[in-house]
Amino acid sequence: MGLEDKLSKDGFITSKIDDLIKWSRKNALWPMPMGISCCAIEMMAAAGPRFDISRFGSEVFRFSPRQSDVMIVAGTTTYKMAQVVRKIYDQMPDPKWVIAMGACTSSGGMYRTYSVVQGIDQFLPVDVYVAGCPPRPDNLLNALILLQEKIQTGQEGSFSVN
Repeated sequence: MGLEDKLSKDGFITSKIDDLIKWSRKNALWPMPMGISCCAIEMMAAAGPRFDISRFGSEVFRFSPRQSDVMIVAGTTTYKMAQVVRKIYDQMPDPKWVIAMGACTSSGGMYRTYSVVQGIDQFLPVDVYVAGCPPRPDNLLNALILLQEKIQTGQEGSFSVN
């Protein structure tokens, strides 16, 4: 018996409140874009009509950390910038998630210098890693799908998108 059949027969649907909260969080992820470098162009392309990030309820890019629940860090992060990124992350309300977009964000990329952080997981808890230099916009959409699954199931730990 499908959901629509049950609704038309009984006139109501029963569920657990935790499942309802997880469903609403999963379908309304509001990103805080941290476009630091070239990966930010690909992040912006994901909001365009070809990739349409609004299918996931994430079309509202919030530039205020107090209105966001997922931070997308896209690009090379220096130690000087890391303090700013961490401060913005700390201002976001709980629960909050982090997507590390691109090779430079995940591992420092080709920049093996003293000024570049060799992975933002040194100062932020990362939920999903997106591979590529720069990663394609559809990889960011795959990361959102993984994050939605993580929220729905309540899984712990990090995932990566190839």
